[in-house]
Amino acid sequence: MKSRTLMIVASLMAAMMASEAPAQSSGARPATTASDVAPSVRNRAVPEKYKRRMVRFSTNEAPGTIIVDTHNKFLYYVEGKNRATRYGIGVGREGFGWSGVVKIGRKAEWPSWTPPAEMRRREAARGHILPAVQKGGPDNPLGARAMYLYKGGRDTIFRIHGTNQPWSIGLNLSSGCIRMMNKDVEHLYSRAPVGTKVIVIGPGNKHGDVAFEDRGIDILRTLFGG
Repeated sequence: MKSRTLMIVASLMAAMMASEAPAQSSGARPATTASDVAPSVRNRAVPEKYKRRMVRFSTNEAPGTIIVDTHNKFLYYVEGKNRATRYGIGVGREGFGWSGVVKIGRKAEWPSWTPPAEMRRREAARGHILPAVQKGGPDNPLGARAMYLYKGGRDTIFRIHGTNQPWSIGLNLSSGCIRMMNKDVEHLYSRAPVGTKVIVIGPGNKHGDVAFEDRGIDILRTLFGG
């Protein structure tokens, strides 16, 4: 029985490692469009590397910190020494990327969406009429949960939120918000309270002196938890 268990674990490890692309890999990216609400890439399967994983992770940041690597499209929730949960994300398209150190100022389940006036004008020019406010629900662009990012006690207008477009994970499509699959944003939402420190590493180098290293999947914790 022990031998059989080891064989199963080894097989699962091989499959997971084969699907794991290096964080530094760039490769060809699917074509995108400038629209926030009608991107051209649809029904794209989420690549395996963006599935939620427990990883071996080193950083100078305290447990409970969120680190967002916009270049590699990963969000990390730091759990302790050499431990983090890694989530795949979608991030801002060219011209909408940003960096900085913020905090979760408030949270909402199945949030309503109030598109900024600038976005409404931009989309109207492309023939997409957005509502002034859209109630929360499965069709809402903010998905199942939203964590509102604040700086100095003020809303930055950026959020970590779910999405009704899961195929957008791994792409640069948003207006600067951090998108997650609904099941992942629900998982993170339950762990990250208001006040959580969020470090966004992106254009501008305004994230301060943060160091981290993703050392790859923690196979046993991913398979068996803990």
